[in-house]
Amino acid sequence: MPSIYETYIDPGDSIKRQLAVLIDPDDVTTSQVINLVRELDEYAVDYILVGGSLMISDRFEATISTIKSITKTPVIIFPGSTDQISGIADAILLLSLISGRNPELLIGKHVLAAQKLKASGLEIVPTGYMLVDGGAPTTASYMSNTLPLPADKPEIAATTAMAGEMLGLKTIYLDAGSGAKNAIPSPLIQQVASSVNIPVWVGGGIRTPRQLESVYEAGAQVAVIGNAIEKNPSILAEFASVNRSAISIYQNSDHL
Repeated sequence: MPSIYETYIDPGDSIKRQLAVLIDPDDVTTSQVINLVRELDEYAVDYILVGGSLMISDRFEATISTIKSITKTPVIIFPGSTDQISGIADAILLLSLISGRNPELLIGKHVLAAQKLKASGLEIVPTGYMLVDGGAPTTASYMSNTLPLPADKPEIAATTAMAGEMLGLKTIYLDAGSGAKNAIPSPLIQQVASSVNIPVWVGGGIRTPRQLESVYEAGAQVAVIGNAIEKNPSILAEFASVNRSAISIYQNSDHL
């Protein structure tokens, strides 16, 4: 079977743009997780991310276990701390916060987690994590003690992503953060995507199908939805429709 990374770095002829949903165990009950995951299965969401910046509950591993018990959709850890490691997931985005200058989140925490990660059996995807200003302070920015990249300076984001790729990172993750007022602007996504030869994920502030469509059009391989679906699960059908349209456009393009 292909690795998680291979499913989005080289997704083949049938899928070009993919959709992931982020579940924060602090924000949902077990029953909400079950209902949400069943809906995700219905709409063929590609990945389920689990994690959070704060994690005040002790439901991290239980949440992953619940998800794995009812779906075959790959579960990927989106870690907010070294405590968020579990071998029952399929993979982990090993985040290096390259947009900031906090050495603990560039390499320090990774050293502390290295032995546990190696023993976990998880597929590890080295990921350049870049916080982008979403118009409001976010938990991720506060907890990381870093400033987000300015949303109106795409060249800064692009050169940062380029440096991450040169360092050997395999994925770039652009994040406006949970609770962001604004989605990441298309020109910034576009400049980052055109500056690197590794997949680009985009999350934070995507609340409408049109915003999701813009993320794909700008060049993101994977779009990540979180709060919008937690607050309004019925919008998932609209998001899934946009994702299917992106697939259809790709199938009928010169890529085939």
